[in-house]
Amino acid sequence: MQETSRNHRFNYFFELILYIICGVSIIYFGMTGNYGKTFQAGLIIFVLLLFRGLITWTKSELPPALRFSVLVFITITMMLANLFSLYGVIPYLDKIEHLLSGVILFFVGQFILIKMAKRKRLGGLPSNIIVWFAFFFAVAMAGMWEIYEFTVDHLFGLNSQNGSLTDTMIDMICGTLSALVASFYLFVKARRKT
Repeated sequence: MQETSRNHRFNYFFELILYIICGVSIIYFGMTGNYGKTFQAGLIIFVLLLFRGLITWTKSELPPALRFSVLVFITITMMLANLFSLYGVIPYLDKIEHLLSGVILFFVGQFILIKMAKRKRLGGLPSNIIVWFAFFFAVAMAGMWEIYEFTVDHLFGLNSQNGSLTDTMIDMICGTLSALVASFYLFVKARRKT
């Protein structure tokens, strides 16, 4: 219990650091006239507040490891890659992000299903149902993300998908493969318990 409390405190501290970095970035990029970066820093704050609000609104207590992984994902994708332009510095950063997202979304799917089952008082669900649901949830979210990127690219003239079906498919394959690895891990873990 004490370890969980320490992990929660660490997550709050980590989140606070992200707010501070974004606040300083808004001031710096605003003063230098880089309003695109100012907007990106503000967007990160908005996403962090949305994440916190969603947890509060749904009265969900995310496991500390899952919350930490979501915060790390926001840090990598929104802060390092976009705000500080590390796409050109770290090779295959986009693919690394999609690999991470598949695992995180798998465990988000697992969390959602277990929470829904508890709310409906269904008792313990069979592990194979949890694994399949979480896997398909992660794959569906990978597809939804690519639909979002496609839509934003066409509406605002951006180039998130590099104008390439190949990039889109590789991103979806990365998310699917990492969700498959997480599925295998959870399946093996469930088999060992029986």
